[in-house]
Amino acid sequence: MGETAPEHRGTSGQWADLVHRPDKRGRARIVRMVYEVVTFQALREQLRCKEVWVKGSGRWRNPDEDLSKDFEARRVEHYRELRKPLDPAAFTTSLREEMTTALAELDAAIPDLDWVEIKERKAGAIKFTAPEAQEEPRNLRRIKAEVSRRWNGVPLIDMLKEAVLRTGCLERVSSVTGRRDLPMEVLAERLVLAIYGYGTNTGIKSVAGGILGHTEEEIRYVRRRYLTPDAARQIAVEIANATFAARDTGLWGAGSTAVASDSTHFRSWDQNLFTEWHSRYGGRGILVYWHVERGSVVVHSQTLRASASEVAAMVEGAIRHGTTMSVEGNYVDSHGQSEIGFGITRLLNVDLLPRIKQINRVKLYRPTTGEPDGYPNLAAAMTRPIRWDVIENNYDQVIKYVTAIRTGTASTEAILSRFTRSASHPAYQAMLEIGRAQRTCFVARYLRIRELQREIEEGLNVVEAWNAANVVIYYGKGGEISSNRREEVEMAALCLRILQAALVYVNTLMLQAVLAEPEWNTLLKPADRRGLTPLFWQHVRPYGEVRLDMRARLHIDGAHRGGAS
Repeated sequence: MGETAPEHRGTSGQWADLVHRPDKRGRARIVRMVYEVVTFQALREQLRCKEVWVKGSGRWRNPDEDLSKDFEARRVEHYRELRKPLDPAAFTTSLREEMTTALAELDAAIPDLDWVEIKERKAGAIKFTAPEAQEEPRNLRRIKAEVSRRWNGVPLIDMLKEAVLRTGCLERVSSVTGRRDLPMEVLAERLVLAIYGYGTNTGIKSVAGGILGHTEEEIRYVRRRYLTPDAARQIAVEIANATFAARDTGLWGAGSTAVASDSTHFRSWDQNLFTEWHSRYGGRGILVYWHVERGSVVVHSQTLRASASEVAAMVEGAIRHGTTMSVEGNYVDSHGQSEIGFGITRLLNVDLLPRIKQINRVKLYRPTTGEPDGYPNLAAAMTRPIRWDVIENNYDQVIKYVTAIRTGTASTEAILSRFTRSASHPAYQAMLEIGRAQRTCFVARYLRIRELQREIEEGLNVVEAWNAANVVIYYGKGGEISSNRREEVEMAALCLRILQAALVYVNTLMLQAVLAEPEWNTLLKPADRRGLTPLFWQHVRPYGEVRLDMRARLHIDGAHRGGAS
């Protein structure tokens, strides 16, 4: 008696009958255990969207600290970096005109499109037929067989060694760590062994010894002191940049500006605090989120919890990949089709290109009010107009948050955590309206242009092939992550990325060496060029005894390019 318990949103609604109970005398009482449970649940939800925060914390700090401190003083510069007008009306006018044009073009084209039909249906207004499978390339198997004939049974560690020697990427280890007390030759050998042990999940013990005689303790010392996550990330970036530089534009075409992104689920121990159950994959584990260029070059990777936002991971990788590639488009699967994803990528000048599942239920927003009879061929799929006043009233605040993401003041996940369905934030509604407008523009283009549909499918096929290669390379311990340390988990993902980047780099050189010969180059038809990829492993031996010899080289094109480590 005499105690009071504060009321909050968790004690109302469906929990009210369990929290409040009368005692034997009919007096209203609060059940302490139930009250504590609903209070923790309410705190968790509000902490996730930062309606409450923890003083002195990093991830859970005051959300105002996520914004750029110098935004007011450098407003014009920040707007210019984002290529956005200072006037909110100019921004909404441009977006409205883009919507109007996209909808008008789709409305005019609908009668002639045999793969789209829009009319009233219980299952959804849009009936869409996916494009047919394209012609299978006939000569790619012959070309890959020729690669296997010339370089048969190449150990995977030799592919890594060749990439390291040709690119000189291990020189970056010293620049990142700022120290080196071992001869470069010895350091390179131990780093290659450590990367191979982590990237295949076979462990350092399995690669110790051999003809070079490096002990397990010596390799572990190099791993702890030199192979930090930042150093491993930089090695992967250097190999990716070397692949871009080595490409023959006559064979591969001009450099791509689009990446495909998706996650891979890795099983991990229950004791790992990073482990969570994933409903889509149906098991416990973690996610590694990849950004892969259309030419199968990985440009970014992230280690995520199963419950983490894949939209935030997609944005983070597109703007902070660190390679020489300029990312202007991002192919994503159904997880990337959210309205908030469309809104934030629009403001960051990245063209979001998702594969939309249940497109039959997608609604197209109207660009203006007072035109109920506009776009008659799309009427069954149309919904309310965009609220342009909401965007204009919160435009500057939205730009503040996008600037924080662009400059790295806060992580994308920290910013987007505020924009959740349960968060009452004024900028959230504006971001949603921008996303609805942008998604309407995209869906109108997607339904009308067959080439865009095929382009997205081809881009996503690249990242699906990348996930298939993960199984081949990361084979140790059944592909299950056995460490409980977060840094060890991240290092395993980064070393896997390095191994696959090395495989793609060396395969690129091998394919170019074969196709430089006229009798092979003339075999390539348009379908073959479209399907040509350096991500294959028929000629690679990922298993077996590890024998590293830094002096033995792969003879590709009769020359050893790049510096020797």
